[in-house]
Amino acid sequence: MALQERYDMFEPGEITALVCVDHPDHQPVIIDHLASLEYKIHVGLFAEDIILKLRSHPYDLIIISQNFGNAPLSENPVIAAAIHLPTYQRRRQFICLIGSDFVTNDEMISFILSVDLVINDGDIHNIKPVIRRAVARHKEFYQAFMDVLKSSNLG
Repeated sequence: MALQERYDMFEPGEITALVCVDHPDHQPVIIDHLASLEYKIHVGLFAEDIILKLRSHPYDLIIISQNFGNAPLSENPVIAAAIHLPTYQRRRQFICLIGSDFVTNDEMISFILSVDLVINDGDIHNIKPVIRRAVARHKEFYQAFMDVLKSSNLG
């Protein structure tokens, strides 16, 4: 199965996702599940393109393969770019890392890697409920903080 490039047009108020998955079997499954959750989707096919997209749009959800572009996790330029975005942009984004070395929903590994969620490759076909629950929990947890930022004109 070939990788696909998707570049939906975004309108204000829509929920957006950037999919940085270069595994040909996983990418279409992830895209289909996100589309059914009503995300508007961009797909990044190489690191430079993804970094440019990250700088130009504050995506609500970013999904990254652990070894995107055959880079080891510690040297993955997409992960580095995503977690080092400016604070005002990063606090509104939900970053999900997918790989074979993770246990789905392992909060300690997520914290260590500075992402919001980790998902094991084996759970790709269940990604829709995992993403839906994790994003809802994240929004609920940070709602008071975001309200304070909004009321103080900092967010």
